[in-house]
Amino acid sequence: QVQLGESGGGLVLAGGSLRLSCATSGRAISSYSMGWFRRAPGKEREFVAAVNWIGTRTNYADSVKGRFTISRDNAKNTVYLQMDSLKPEDTAVYYCAAKRYGRRYEAFGPDDFDYWGQGTQVTVSS
Repeated sequence: QVQLGESGGGLVLAGGSLRLSCATSGRAISSYSMGWFRRAPGKEREFVAAVNWIGTRTNYADSVKGRFTISRDNAKNTVYLQMDSLKPEDTAVYYCAAKRYGRRYEAFGPDDFDYWGQGTQVTVSS
């Protein structure tokens, strides 16, 4: 089993940037696909971005494509989400998630991931 812990959230002005980190412990993440989700107040948790186990494939929600970048450093057991050109509608709690090896990578619903962090708040003011 793997434990996940997010950091890097905070308050930022619209147009600004933040970099979220997801540090893992327990098992090495090199065999897991990783993802980021978010949940805005009053809304369901939604997919933001994913990266496959080796970092050769990435996928993004249309709402963040071109502004957010997911990456991973397996040597450091860490996944990142670089968020640029932030908008007020990006305000949410952001969650890191891991998917066990063997599960289909091209599935990006919350139920397609096995392990979750506690989340970090991102607030974008206009």
